Amino acid sequence: MSTACHTYLQPIRDASRQLVRELGFMGSTLAGTDMPPSAVHALIEIGEQRANTAAALCGILNLEKSSVSRMLSKLIKAGQLANTPSDTDAREKLLLLTDRGRETLASINRFAERQVMAALTGLPPGADAAIATGLQTYAAALRSARAADAPAKAAIEIVSGYRPGFVARTLEMHMQYYARTVGFGAFFEAKVGAMLADLAARLSHPQNETWLALGGGRILGSISIDGEGLGDNRAHLRAFIVDDVLRGSGIGRQLLAKAVNFCDEKPFRETHLWTFKGLDSARHLYESAGFVLNQEQPGTQWGKPMTEQLFVRRGVSPAA
Repeated sequence: MSTACHTYLQPIRDASRQLVRELGFMGSTLAGTDMPPSAVHALIEIGEQRANTAAALCGILNLEKSSVSRMLSKLIKAGQLANTPSDTDAREKLLLLTDRGRETLASINRFAERQVMAALTGLPPGADAAIATGLQTYAAALRSARAADAPAKAAIEIVSGYRPGFVARTLEMHMQYYARTVGFGAFFEAKVGAMLADLAARLSHPQNETWLALGGGRILGSISIDGEGLGDNRAHLRAFIVDDVLRGSGIGRQLLAKAVNFCDEKPFRETHLWTFKGLDSARHLYESAGFVLNQEQPGTQWGKPMTEQLFVRRGVSPAA
């Protein structure tokens, strides 16, 4: 552990305890409801479509299967949740909010928004952005440390080629991440959905390929190479995303390695990818794989003003 880590260790521990207390996690109920914190978080994750199975909730909430099963039974009995058989696996039950559950989630969100706004009021300009960035970085670091010790991550399988649900799940994961971190909405969803549908229809072309991270039969990560669209022997890396439950697990790096190796084997002269300024952890990952920032420009093509960045990776020259 570095000297800097030692310096801030105690303040971070103190702040973590204060957050737990001030946000109400010491009590038996949370967010103005009569439900325990685990149930409140389950409704949020299901309502935000970050989890729709008991297995996914176990990973996100960091709870044992038996605890999640008991909690879900209570929520279903209380009329907050319902379940339905999966279209792809009749043994799996998909979770969804009932009308009552949606009303409860709306109340939870109002409570939480008032709580956060009350705390942010009166802070100096820019403090809210610093808080958001710091908390997101800290949460990701905690999640990464947990993932490093979790043997369940070994069950993730990376496969190439189309699988049923490729378009729907890849789009869902994009919206889960970008709606939360950037604020993208329906315009972004429609545009990404159209792109994914077009790409799916062309995956049989030898210059195109996709890789999926599968866990428990569910798509939890995706990356694709479009070798046709740019022309001039250039590849376009697209649709790179991992589910929240896998962030910090190293699966994203493995997916990126698959795509980069594919581009080197063809070989493509260049591989391009577009992203947004400010996604620093993603940028670090791209640069570690050999991508270099080529240009950045303001744009609104995704539904709101953003600074778009083009990263380019030069191809590996064939052996003489």
